[in-house]
Amino acid sequence: MAEEREPIRVLLADGHALFREAVTSVLQGERDIIVVGDASDGSAAIAEVERTRPDCVFVDDQPGAIDGVEATRRIKDRLPECDVILLASDADEATLVASIEAGASGYLTKDRPVVELINAVRTVRRGEVVVPPQMLRSLLSGLIRRRKEQDEAMHRMSRLTRRELEVLALLADGAGNEGIAESLFISPQTARTHVQNLIAKLGLHSRLEAAMFVARNGMLRELVDLTPQSG
Repeated sequence: MAEEREPIRVLLADGHALFREAVTSVLQGERDIIVVGDASDGSAAIAEVERTRPDCVFVDDQPGAIDGVEATRRIKDRLPECDVILLASDADEATLVASIEAGASGYLTKDRPVVELINAVRTVRRGEVVVPPQMLRSLLSGLIRRRKEQDEAMHRMSRLTRRELEVLALLADGAGNEGIAESLFISPQTARTHVQNLIAKLGLHSRLEAAMFVARNGMLRELVDLTPQSG
């Protein structure tokens, strides 16, 4: 007699209560799936993940302090074995690429039949990735393009000294000259000089552009790892 498997534990995070209730009702009707919680936004989803320890999480792509892509990244940080499926309002290549890079195992639009959500849960638990077939070409092209952009960004950053990397990490985290100086035990004038030098080396024009350069290429974590003095 085959051993009965534990049901797949699912958490549903979406900003629309009626949508959550409808999907929860359908999922609960499946013998091999159990809904262990729900959340109305990204922040609540992260808290619920830590509380319920689900096997799979549906996260919607609504904007906010923590959007779906960032929620995906933080969920995977806290519970790497948990599969995340992003539920998008519309098919969007940039969101698809960003979600996969953040660690999502699946991407579905909300206009798909509910049965596809059910199948997606089982598919990602088998270790497979769920992406609309018509978006596969866009995904591959987007990932290749992003890799080229990141390689170019890393090449430009290789021109920076370790101290300039420390300054860039703090700058990207929102610190001004006073904050950089305090964190690195240097004078504000020295901090300002480092900022000016790294902006020039990166071929940029402003502090804001430097911060955006880091964010756009997803490099803040790498910078923090390289700069323990920055805290």
